[in-house]
Amino acid sequence: MTTEATAEQAQQALLEEFEMFDNWMDRYQYIIDMGKQLPAFPEEWKTPERKIQGCQSNVWIHHCREGDVLHFDAISDAAIVSGLIAVLMRIYNDRPATEIRDTSPHFLEDLGLDKHLSPTRSNGLHAMLGKIYEVAEKEVASA
Repeated sequence: MTTEATAEQAQQALLEEFEMFDNWMDRYQYIIDMGKQLPAFPEEWKTPERKIQGCQSNVWIHHCREGDVLHFDAISDAAIVSGLIAVLMRIYNDRPATEIRDTSPHFLEDLGLDKHLSPTRSNGLHAMLGKIYEVAEKEVASA
């Protein structure tokens, strides 16, 4: 469940929260803690069709349309990746497909995430983000 009214507001709130931390170790811990709050992900959803390619760890994303918004559930077997999923869910989950498609992920650069993640983690993050955008684009095209 999202708390901010728009994806852009969610990005801004996230940036403000990260400003509280003086170093990247604390930021990593915050990301990991966010991942621990993800909702349960049913075992039967862990299928090859839902698995994200390009991630070093195992990542699954399930989506469905709920009214006029797209709802995503996702999980990883790695703590930091689960945290990155939580960041993406906070920004993009339970939003209209057009809003998802039109919201640039500037938080990656603004937070410095791309610079502070290993190349494989960064690739995985972009693969997850790509899947979210792909789902939104298909939804917009079929509307």
